[in-house]
Amino acid sequence: MTVSSPRARHRAARRPSTPLTEIASAASEQMGTVGRRTAVVAAASGLAVTMLGGPASAANQNEAAGSLPAVDTTSLTASARAVLETAPVVTAPAEVSWSFDAPTVTAVKPVVKATPTRTAAATTTTTSRSEARTAVASNPIPQSVAGNAVLEIAARYVGTPYVSGGSTPDGFDCSGFVSYVYAQLGIDLPHSSSAYPSIGTQVSAADALPGDIIWSPGHVAIYAGGNQQIDSPRPGKTVQFREIWQSNPMFIRIG
Repeated sequence: MTVSSPRARHRAARRPSTPLTEIASAASEQMGTVGRRTAVVAAASGLAVTMLGGPASAANQNEAAGSLPAVDTTSLTASARAVLETAPVVTAPAEVSWSFDAPTVTAVKPVVKATPTRTAAATTTTTSRSEARTAVASNPIPQSVAGNAVLEIAARYVGTPYVSGGSTPDGFDCSGFVSYVYAQLGIDLPHSSSAYPSIGTQVSAADALPGDIIWSPGHVAIYAGGNQQIDSPRPGKTVQFREIWQSNPMFIRIG
């Protein structure tokens, strides 16, 4: 007795269905068939084309099960190619060097003006001018000065400080003052009080005239008339008009 067992029927193997295969199938109805399968995916930003190629064994099975249609990628990508062709081409060299012009800055040292330093001589001069104003105020110039050449010159130096050995307007000693005043009139006198008794003509006090020289041991002055004289007294004092203080002076006339 022969026993036969029924054979089960199996469905033929089918390709899994995916969105890509559905799109490819729909496109194949319009564009024809080819031996390779192609899937076209449309995206919001443009067209994406995916081509899937299988090995030889898979191709044989596809021929058995049916071939997938072909897709014309040229027409589908035409718009994308047009965009790419019109897009600007930007190129950059492999090595780029940058340069810039920096302004030249020159430092300028500010010029500082030095403040002049007062010297001892300047201080002395300032003090002398103050003393001169005081001397003039306390010792008014006698009327005998007017019209007398010697006294007019001598009166210019009222307030000049006493300087030992001095014979200029910066400072006088007694004989330096008398010799300087007479020198302005072209008369040369010695710068030594001890030499005066031997020069000129001696006159009495009653005959003395303004402009004559008054001499006493160690001192010499110019007679200003009446009981007045002008001289450079001693250290710490200035040229001034004052009363004759010598007890018995000698009056000497020059010229």
